[in-house]
Amino acid sequence: MLRRLIARPEFGPLILLVLELVVFWAINPDFLSPLNIGNTLAFTVELGLIALAMTLLMTSGEFDLSVGSVFGFTPVLMWTFVNGGMMPMEVGFVIAIVVAALIGLVNGWFVTKLKIPSFLVTLGMLLVVRGTALFITNGFPQRTWDAGGHWLAQVLVGDFYVGPFRIYMSLFWFIAAVIILGYVLNRTRVGNWIQAAGGNPNAARARGVKVDRTKVALFILCSTLAGFAGIISSVRTSAANPNSGMGYELEVIAMVVIGGTALTGGRGTIIGTVLGIFILRVMRNGIVLIGVPGLAYNIFIGAIILGMMALHSWLERRHHAGT
Repeated sequence: MLRRLIARPEFGPLILLVLELVVFWAINPDFLSPLNIGNTLAFTVELGLIALAMTLLMTSGEFDLSVGSVFGFTPVLMWTFVNGGMMPMEVGFVIAIVVAALIGLVNGWFVTKLKIPSFLVTLGMLLVVRGTALFITNGFPQRTWDAGGHWLAQVLVGDFYVGPFRIYMSLFWFIAAVIILGYVLNRTRVGNWIQAAGGNPNAARARGVKVDRTKVALFILCSTLAGFAGIISSVRTSAANPNSGMGYELEVIAMVVIGGTALTGGRGTIIGTVLGIFILRVMRNGIVLIGVPGLAYNIFIGAIILGMMALHSWLERRHHAGT
């Protein structure tokens, strides 16, 4: 039983996360203060929504480099409509989410129908979407503070206190996504299709798996959750910045890979991704609190990725060797 536990892809990330918490708390006790925990969770779950969708997409053997641009573009589009008086907030929200889904549909169509690698397709879409956001705003953020006490804003990112802890509604959206996507990946026929599409797509097609349709749906899911997360962030920060989300695509992929999802497809873990999400966000928050320059963050992230990849490789070899 112990051998099976150690061989699981989630084991390494769990140990690393616990070590991070212990080390940062030992150096600076304020690391586990209610204020710091609340602030860390607020941003973590927004980026985490994208990582959860990316887990399923990478399990199918593809990935999406345009999610950071969609994260910035979707709220810009929504608030351009709302601030211009063209439509109420509810309609603007629906239209923006639909446009985000269409971006994912285009990505999926190029990858599955034209057989262009997802790296090239989504890299091109990254530039198109980011450029569109900058063009329609002239590079200036859109104001969102008019959302105020609007019911939709409260549903998306309303906050309340549980004792000393400030909790945002976005945390519940994140938990719901973890439960639903975890169930889909591990307990449903669709989850088997996703893993088969990433493991051996030709064999999967021979057994009747709708590989192309599955991948298109996952591209749509990825873009939709990226847009949804962007809107949540814009309401929480009272600004929709066309430059927001820059670099998120690589950080999200790092979260997924650190969590134990295979970069080549065929194996994915939602729980591992949750651990990967918190590993990187705790690292970013912790190094600032203990006095390490924030510019050194990428050094730590690169070291973690290399270390976790070596650990996953070693554990997998031991598992297959039966030792």
